[in-house]
Amino acid sequence: MSQSLKIIFAGTPDFAAVQLRALLGSGHQVCAVYTQPDRPAGRGKKLQASPVKQVAVDAGIPVLQPASLRDETAQAELQALDADIMVVVAYGLILPQAVLDMPRYGCINVHASLLPRWRGAAPIQRAIEAGDPESGVAIMQMEAGLDTGPVLVESRCSISGRETGGSLHDKLAELGAPALLQALDEIAGGRASARPQDDSLANYAAKISKEEARIDWYRDATSLERLIRAFNPFPVCWTTLNGERLRVFSAQLEQGCHNEVPGTLLNADEEGLLVACGRGALRLKTLQLPGKRTLPVAELLRGHAQLFQPGVKLGN
Repeated sequence: MSQSLKIIFAGTPDFAAVQLRALLGSGHQVCAVYTQPDRPAGRGKKLQASPVKQVAVDAGIPVLQPASLRDETAQAELQALDADIMVVVAYGLILPQAVLDMPRYGCINVHASLLPRWRGAAPIQRAIEAGDPESGVAIMQMEAGLDTGPVLVESRCSISGRETGGSLHDKLAELGAPALLQALDEIAGGRASARPQDDSLANYAAKISKEEARIDWYRDATSLERLIRAFNPFPVCWTTLNGERLRVFSAQLEQGCHNEVPGTLLNADEEGLLVACGRGALRLKTLQLPGKRTLPVAELLRGHAQLFQPGVKLGN
């Protein structure tokens, strides 16, 4: 490493906490951590610290939680830290130009996509949903646009046919740490080289709404199987059965044709629930009834077989 950088870290969820731990184990100095204000969580709605805050507190790093960075007082506080660089990972607040310009080397971002393929809030889920064969992490020099800055370092990985949003999240979190440290070392040593993005190749990875997770059985089975994997573990795809919500955690594609109305249960056995789609069929493998545990279908049928008779209609 050429020199130790004085770093402000800004992030909130688990993905960001993995990057912070890597920084704390490097030769660089994290002088302060910015994260979202504590939020109510759980049944008791008690205030809960973000994963990033928990790591910072354990490490004895000062934590700042402004509601906005547009405020002059918050900006003055950040300026006084006199940092070399700011590392931003899924922070959740917009950084105004004044903040982007404060550190000597500006601000860099760890983004869970091969830019410019997916810009925006949900690149992990959108990559699986679209059937992308690969994903990765991009370390980007930040600018005012949404994930439009030049890319300093990228690290790639394949997306398997069984990949879920959760498994790809964990894979990319681990890929991000060494890529981030490489980018910082290159910046510190004056060796950094940034590649401009081709805007014509960009797609917007919109934030996921819970309504998107409702299964439309008139869609083709291939796209629904991807959606189910992409939205596991959040927000989790769902359909309705007798007017109640049935959550679907996993499914597999089935070959063959049918003449049934989409959403019709074609068969139910220990291998799963075979459901007609607009084109093709899906075999639902892991489900959750309201107020019950998540179970494999074989176990679910032992206690609730009467709910899943062939001919039953799922969805509206």
